[in-house]
Amino acid sequence: MRIFRLVSGTAAALALVSGLAVAEPAAARDRLSPGAAVALGALGGLAVGAAVGAAVAQPQPPVVYRAPPPPPPVYVEERRVPVYYERPVRERVYVEQCTTERYREWVPGWGWEHRSRRVCH
Repeated sequence: MRIFRLVSGTAAALALVSGLAVAEPAAARDRLSPGAAVALGALGGLAVGAAVGAAVAQPQPPVVYRAPPPPPPVYVEERRVPVYYERPVRERVYVEQCTTERYREWVPGWGWEHRSRRVCH
């Protein structure tokens, strides 16, 4: 982030200086006092020096994130406990057998109507 701000500041200073240099020399001379010209020159020199210094600066080592160490192993003693259970009692299972029966029925004032019902045995 610091390099981005440095480069953007340097670019802004260079744009200002080049904009003044491109203008007519007579008009630029009329607008700037000698003190302002010296200040702009110093500002441009500082910007160029900062850009060169940032390019030559040593890169910082990358930050390495490490996972925490694993927890210590837990040893559990195995116990052999007898398990007793009752035998299941076999019960008789009755299964209903159902069918659907369809029929017609006379409805007074309406006519024949088809109906269905469920019959289980």
